[in-house]
Amino acid sequence: MASLGLALALTGCTTASYYWQSVNGHVQMMRTARPVTDWLNDGRTSEALRTRLLLSQRIRDFAIVELKLPDNPSYRSYADLQRRAVVWNVVAAPPYSLTLKTWCFPVTGCVGYRGYFDEAQAKAEAELLKTADGLEVSVYGVPAYSTLGWLNWAGGDPLLNTFIGYPEGELARMVFHELAHQVAFASDDMVFNESFATAVERLGAERWLTTQASPAARAEYDSFDAQRRQFRALTLSTRRALKAIYEANPPMKQDEQALAAMKSGVMQRFRDGYMALKAASAQRGEPPAQWTGYDAWVARANNASFAAQAAYDDLVPAFEALFQAQGRDWQQFYDAVKQLAKLSKDERTLQLKHYLETPHG
Repeated sequence: MASLGLALALTGCTTASYYWQSVNGHVQMMRTARPVTDWLNDGRTSEALRTRLLLSQRIRDFAIVELKLPDNPSYRSYADLQRRAVVWNVVAAPPYSLTLKTWCFPVTGCVGYRGYFDEAQAKAEAELLKTADGLEVSVYGVPAYSTLGWLNWAGGDPLLNTFIGYPEGELARMVFHELAHQVAFASDDMVFNESFATAVERLGAERWLTTQASPAARAEYDSFDAQRRQFRALTLSTRRALKAIYEANPPMKQDEQALAAMKSGVMQRFRDGYMALKAASAQRGEPPAQWTGYDAWVARANNASFAAQAAYDDLVPAFEALFQAQGRDWQQFYDAVKQLAKLSKDERTLQLKHYLETPHG
């Protein structure tokens, strides 16, 4: 998952301390960044990193030429942050709802997460939301974030150690996703923004793997993506089950004991379903390590984590249908998305869903 990072802090925040940690964290990252060419010319750069940086620049050029994504300084520099995530996001939701708590900022509007450059601060915020407000919370590390192109004059968004080692297809997806945030942005609509970027990353990665990647890279991606699709199908069915329970039991009519039992049953089926996926994977001889990241997600799964995931999934099929409707022409697709971003949230969502109902050859 990505984050809008400093783009939020620069347009306002609820406390001076939050503003300071956002700006200071970004400044420290940019001070660490050096042009990719510097890293390539530095004799101390490992061969492994050199290879990844060269690949990243091929992906960056492809994004410009083939996907018509912005041609600017972003992802032409690299920073080693010496940590596993660039920021940690905090998300929260009520015990019987999949509606994320939002934090609102001028210009960018309201978003369903709050990002911290320090993991301890993120966990402290999550604990406060849990104890003071009774919310379910989740804290997760974010490998990259976008400044929406607002800071390209200062060097743009850098490549980071947090994702430079990703498999080829995943590295391409990450770069395409973050650049997509520089193409179109709708205030107050996290689902629109993240689903659009996710659609671009999927469509772009498909094109990259088909035309640029080696058979080995394609095979690696296919294995990883098949697993991801299985997991997303499981989480989607779980979200739908939870949503049905919560909608059938509005706050004023809740029998909390019965509701808790129904929710517990859905969560148990989710965990059982996940164990079945792992067992089937083991029977196919796939390495258990492939599930490590999912193990951690499942262990802490709650309303907040399910709701945050939905932002990256819910409208993706609609954006993919819109891409088909535009003749798979990237520039026409972006122009159409920009027009949607100008509409109200309800209007743009309605129009997007219309594309799912309309056949496009």
